[in-house]
Amino acid sequence: MPRVPRPRVAVYKFASCDGCQLTLLDCEDELLAVAGAVEIALFREASSATVEGPYDLAIVEGSVTTPHDLELVRQVRAEARFLLTIGACATAGGIQALRNFGDVAEFARAVYARPEYIATLATSTPISAHVPVDFELRGCPINKGQLLEVISAFLGDRAPNVPTESVCGECKRRGNVCVVVAHGTPCLGPVTQTGCGAICPAYHRGCYGCFGPQDTPNAPSLVRRLRELGLAPADVQRVFRTFNAAAPAFREASESAAAPAGGAP
Repeated sequence: MPRVPRPRVAVYKFASCDGCQLTLLDCEDELLAVAGAVEIALFREASSATVEGPYDLAIVEGSVTTPHDLELVRQVRAEARFLLTIGACATAGGIQALRNFGDVAEFARAVYARPEYIATLATSTPISAHVPVDFELRGCPINKGQLLEVISAFLGDRAPNVPTESVCGECKRRGNVCVVVAHGTPCLGPVTQTGCGAICPAYHRGCYGCFGPQDTPNAPSLVRRLRELGLAPADVQRVFRTFNAAAPAFREASESAAAPAGGAP
């Protein structure tokens, strides 16, 4: 009987810290099962060996920040049957999207002796801003269990089962005391998608929004609550401008936070 070819998978990196790719390598025992079910044709974080496309699945980490990225992301999309983006950089522009609120040319002049040699874009944007994406997996870094679920769903030709509720639901299941109610600590838990296991609130810290906005975030309400806690507009703005600063719900909330208190949405 002829051998059925395994689906061919390629893993790409754009502007990022590599943390989400390392999450895949951190799957350890599970990775052996994944490697047995697919052909990992391109994964430079793990091996210098490469197999030419096309690919059945492209997994992309990182945001688009350079002219070269713009060219490459279109090439990746053209060579892949399915495109999965992983992590805050690939799904929302990442921490580097803080540049979107400033002047990149001014930053380059301040940092580099010869800024004319720096080829960069004015913004850091998610992959979906440039090409169609089949599924976005949130996180900074991503949850390895969720990654395995998405890969399993791809192999099984079904929709991934990834929760989209807020971190608050996870806090309740863990029995965490609400840091906002008990201590007045700023926390993005009410508007952030679960996936981390509510690690920060479990240690009496506010959620930093690593997994980006949940599916129905009421960010304007949280802006009002943070102001009621006594935070200055600039401090409220900083709460939203972290790993997913350019995600639409968080970006709009941070911009509204700078408005006078009476004009808050």
